[in-house]
Amino acid sequence: MPGEKLLFLTGHLARPRLEKLLTALGSTDFDWAIHDIGVKVAALMTGDIIGRRLPKPVDATRVIVPGRCRADLDHLSRQFGVLFQRGPDELVDLPAFLGRKGAPPDLSRHDMQIFAEIVDASAMSVAAIATRALGMRAAGADVIDLGCLPDTPFAHLEETIQELKRQGLKVSVDSANRDELGRATRAGADFLLSLSEETLDIAEMGSAVPILVPAVPHDLDSLDRAIGKARSMGIPFIADSILDPIHYGFTASLVRYQRLRERHPDIAILMGTGNLTELTDADTSGVTATLLGICSELAIRHLLVVHVSPHTRRTIEEHDAARRMMFAARADSALPRGYSSALLQVHDLKPFASTPEELAAQASEVRDRNFRIETAVDGVHVYNRDIHRVETDAFEFYPHLGVADDAAHAFYLGAELQKAEIAWRLGKRYAQDGPIDFGVATPPEPVDRTRLESAGHTLKPKTGGDAPAMPEPVAAKGDADP
Repeated sequence: MPGEKLLFLTGHLARPRLEKLLTALGSTDFDWAIHDIGVKVAALMTGDIIGRRLPKPVDATRVIVPGRCRADLDHLSRQFGVLFQRGPDELVDLPAFLGRKGAPPDLSRHDMQIFAEIVDASAMSVAAIATRALGMRAAGADVIDLGCLPDTPFAHLEETIQELKRQGLKVSVDSANRDELGRATRAGADFLLSLSEETLDIAEMGSAVPILVPAVPHDLDSLDRAIGKARSMGIPFIADSILDPIHYGFTASLVRYQRLRERHPDIAILMGTGNLTELTDADTSGVTATLLGICSELAIRHLLVVHVSPHTRRTIEEHDAARRMMFAARADSALPRGYSSALLQVHDLKPFASTPEELAAQASEVRDRNFRIETAVDGVHVYNRDIHRVETDAFEFYPHLGVADDAAHAFYLGAELQKAEIAWRLGKRYAQDGPIDFGVATPPEPVDRTRLESAGHTLKPKTGGDAPAMPEPVAAKGDADP
């Protein structure tokens, strides 16, 4: 919003880095100010601390708190009469969080409809189909496509359609059998895949919207005739010129989609992405992003996705993330960069939250024996008051940690250091005691951002020795957040 003023809350250690980062943004669409809330580690601030220490009235339109701050932001917003928002966990991510106008990108919008196919529906029970369909809807599917197998009768087709409709789902039926398509539209299916100029009469048997394809593969003129026939019949339709696999006409099939759009600027078009995602041994997130970028440029608003190969197991989630990212970028007339990390599954744009020099400075300030584990471009860093070592192999740390007589601690450090090494080698962001973020490749773990976490394994008080006791609860490690 024009004229916005953002107030960033932080702690003693992070303030210099925060100020340097905000200054480096140069000219922005917003004004900003920083308030040191009076704690050393920014992540340790709580709602109660903010409520007591932040002066009123707040001279800002929004207040940004550190990503690891455990506070009820709705309560603070009511208390101060200004919107409180949680920023990113790490300072290095703040520019992307702020976006082009000082606010996080809006990924709530999209204009593409996902058809998710159950390829072997005719061989499944009604209950099994419904269970899978509900999971698909949760992943982002808008339409459940029932795939019919050539040699498997679908006696329960009508019952299946009715059950899915009862669950509030849209249904399409994909079949090469005229009888099955006719039964589907009479039973209340929403879409039929696929009809041609030779089979378009089936659409008159019910109200299902037909997906039109060429009667002969690659024949765009045949698809044109089907489109003309559907228009003369006065029925809605969606056209699909068919995406072919690589080395079997892939490039030519992309050209056909472009020609289809040029010939018919106003029609609805569908692209089935499975011939590329399923039939290419490559991580599907990048393939999906590329295809949906093409769809965004050509105003292709309907997507048919399929999961058969194990490597496409998150294809619905990937399509959902890609359609939202492409919509936001197109709305901004911008490249699809800086909007979402959901499809950055193997490598991160900014894998390291701190430089080796910053970690060395942090290590010099530590006065206790609790181990901190972080990564930087030079490797995995482990430090406490006694040591600061950097290695690229997790096993190299063991002789220096002094945990030979503490099996539980050794087990924890071994697991955590191995995770850190994996993150470092892949170029993924690492956060101690947290999972590696693989985008939509893995289901997200729920996090309660209103409560402080319990002490981690390296921070829990020991019953013997001279390690200092740490109070519980404590915040997540580090002070890399604003």
